[in-house]
Amino acid sequence: MFWRVSGEVLEVAVGTGKNLRYYPENCRVTAVDVSGQMLNVARRRAAKLSMQVAFVFADAEALPFFDASFDTVVSSLTTCTFPNPVAALKEMARVCRPEGKILLLEHGRSDREWLGRWQDRRADRHVKQLGCHWNREPLELVRDAGLEVVGAYRVFFGIFHKIEAEPRPVQ
Repeated sequence: MFWRVSGEVLEVAVGTGKNLRYYPENCRVTAVDVSGQMLNVARRRAAKLSMQVAFVFADAEALPFFDASFDTVVSSLTTCTFPNPVAALKEMARVCRPEGKILLLEHGRSDREWLGRWQDRRADRHVKQLGCHWNREPLELVRDAGLEVVGAYRVFFGIFHKIEAEPRPVQ
C-alpha cells in the first residue's frame, strides 16, 4: 500500500516534524501539535527543508479548523498517547473532506498472542514511564470513531499498523 498525499494536508501531532521531508512539493501542509517546544523543532526542520508549513498550536481532540478543510489528514504514532484517541480521530474525520483520506501509521497490541499478553502485563508501567498505551488497538479505535477503513495491514510482529481510512461513516 503506497500512499499518495496531495492538496491541503493536515499533520496532526507533528512532533519534531520528522515526516515533513516526505511531503511532495504540491502539498500545502498545516501541522499541529500540543507542544510548543516540538513545534519549534518542526519549524526549524521545515526551514532547513525550505518548506512552507503553517504551524498551529492545537490539541488533536479540538482542532481549530472548519469542517472539511483538508484533502488529507496524516498522523503517526499518536493514538497511543492521545487521552481520548476516538475523539481525536473524530476530529480528524471532521476536518477531512468527504472525498479525502486519513492516513495513520500506528503501533498497538501485537496480534501474536504471546507478545500481546506480554504488552498487557507491562502496560500500566509503560504508560507511567512514557505516556504510551502500547496495547491499544488502532484499527478498533478507527472503527469506533466511525471511519471507513479502506486499507490496513500490520508489520513487525503485528505491532505496527498502516491504516488508510475515509471520513464517511461505515454504512
